[in-house]
Amino acid sequence: MDIYEDLQAFQPANEQEAADRDLILSRLETDPAVFDRSSVTHMACSIWTVDPTFTKTLLVYHNIYDSWSWIGGHADGQADLAAVALRELEEETGVHGARLVPCGPGNVLSCEVLTVDGHVKRGAYVSSHLHLNVTYLAVADPAEHVRIKADENSGVKWAKLDEAVALSSEPWIRERIYRKLIEKTRELAPRFATR
Repeated sequence: MDIYEDLQAFQPANEQEAADRDLILSRLETDPAVFDRSSVTHMACSIWTVDPTFTKTLLVYHNIYDSWSWIGGHADGQADLAAVALRELEEETGVHGARLVPCGPGNVLSCEVLTVDGHVKRGAYVSSHLHLNVTYLAVADPAEHVRIKADENSGVKWAKLDEAVALSSEPWIRERIYRKLIEKTRELAPRFATR
């Protein structure tokens, strides 16, 4: 399966996911540069990482957003977004050996269109744009050593699920994304969590 087929088979949990999935599918159909940052709407991915008990999540303090955040990044030409998400997890936190949770077609946990305000990165201005984001769920060992990636984040920590909402300074992300991901995590816990 490819990401287009995965998203076609994905069952939206709410109106936000349904609308955003349709927009992502439309861009996949019509924009040949959608996997590249040169497109103003481009593919990105996130990885909602939990401990084996499904009670904690791994967060980074994102330098650009000035907030505790989930982990993710750009596709940068790669269509295998699950592999990109796992790579971003390792690059941004130092966590090795995380495994994806088989939570749906292509392991897609959720999808969302995220606005990114203009900002300066590595000394260059980046115009405002949209991330066509696909989110995956991974399990990692909280005993594993974590480290920051100074050009991206200034902190890495495990937090209780509900703390992710309180730690975020981004209202839309808190209410529309993190609450949804926490609810989905709790729904999946009986099938996948270890105690």
